[in-house]
Formats: sequence, structure tokens, C-alpha cells
Amino acid sequence: MCRLAAYIGTPIPLQRFLLDPPHSLVVQSWAPQELRYAKMNADGFGLGWYAADGQPATYRNILPIWNDTNLNALGRSLEYGLYLAMVRSATAGNPLGLGNTQPFFDRELLFTHNGYIGNFHADTRLRIDRELMPEIHADIQGNTDSEYLFALLRQLLHQDPELTIEQALLKLCSRLTFWLEDTEALLNFVLSDGERLYALRHALNHDCPSLYYTTDDDSFPDGQLIASERLTPSDYWQPVPEHQLLIIDRHEPPELIAL
Repeated sequence: MCRLAAYIGTPIPLQRFLLDPPHSLVVQSWAPQELRYAKMNADGFGLGWYAADGQPATYRNILPIWNDTNLNALGRSLEYGLYLAMVRSATAGNPLGLGNTQPFFDRELLFTHNGYIGNFHADTRLRIDRELMPEIHADIQGNTDSEYLFALLRQLLHQDPELTIEQALLKLCSRLTFWLEDTEALLNFVLSDGERLYALRHALNHDCPSLYYTTDDDSFPDGQLIASERLTPSDYWQPVPEHQLLIIDRHEPPELIAL
């Protein structure tokens, strides 16, 4: 399990998003309030943004986020209009390592996952292996269910270039429902194509993990946020409804799509 956060809006220093909020991801790494299967998120962290060339860039570390002495300098130096970030609590069978540290990315997408798939390595991983093209499979660097889910999402988008990201996410969930039957899976995703944020709050045979969003936080007057736990005490945070996909665009009202 992990804690996730994302921002989209007017460019802001990374510090305002990652370090300054009262219940920032740094705080959630050692004092989460709604983490159900762990006490801390100390198994690494990562953040992503879109560089001047329009492609994703990431910074990842296997140390706890509070141990990274580079963050203050990065917080002052980076200024972008879109960020994704996570702090990690590793699950059994998925060891520490940069290959297992999110966000994952390709030339277009940044992807994060909070959750797990039961019996993943003995079952679902083998099913995904059979679906993937060699070039997509070759990009996998770790062994987490999260990275394999991202690979499967990329495969679905490659197979049908007309498929939108929201359609691909719905198709991915349908595929998992068929495969997993009675197996537990927690499937909170937050991802971006550089123009929008997509946040899925979903689970199979289990309660959904927490996920919130706000479009009216006074600390971010020209931005919108998504997070596993509210970053600020503002009353404008609201939960993403269970089993729904939230789409946030800089220029449009938030959109919710039921699975």
C-alpha cells in the first residue's frame, strides 16, 4: 500500500505541493491517517512531472522521503503545472529497488497505483505476460503488480489507437474482474497524459482505499488536487466515489464515470 497525490493547474514550485501542506506526503510517510495495512510509508518515494519537451520526467529514491536531502533544493527549483507523487509501503514479494518505485512512465503517461492484487505472482502476472507485446514487456524493470498493470494499460492503448485513456482504464478493470473472480484487489490509480489527471477509486472483493479531490482549496487557488488523504484541512476536499473514475482537466469541471 502507498499514499498518492497529484496536482494540476498554474505552475507552482514543487515545495508548495510536496512539502508545505500540513498533511503532505512527507507527513503521510510517517503519520498516515487512513492507511489500513501498514503503519508507515518508508519504502521509497517518487515524483513525476512533464518536462519542456512534453515528455514525463521522474525523480525516485528507495530511501524514506524524510531522508532525502535533495528535496529542499528540488522543491525550490522545480516549477511545473502538473505533479504526481507517491510514498511507498512495499508489499510482500515486491522488494525495495528503483525498478519497483513509482511513478512509472513512458513517452506520454505518468502512472501510480495504490493497492495490490492477491496471489499476483502465481496467477495474474502470468496472464499479463501472455498479453504483452515483446517491446512493452521489455520495458518492465521491476516485479510489482503496479508496473504490470501499467504495462497492460499501455498494451490496450497500443492495440487500439482510437481508445481513450478513460476507455482503456475501464477495459483494464473489466479484464481484471474477469480474471480475478474471488481474488482481492485494491485498484486506486492516479495517472496523467500531461493534459489531464485520471483518478480511479476501485477494488474487487474488498473495500476501496481512500481517495480525495478538491478544486477549491485556498492553498492552491489556481489548481486542483487528488490525494489518498487530504493534504490540507480545507472543507472542500471530497471523496472520489467508490468504483468511479474521476477526470480533472485544467479548463473543464471535474467529470465522474461509473465503472
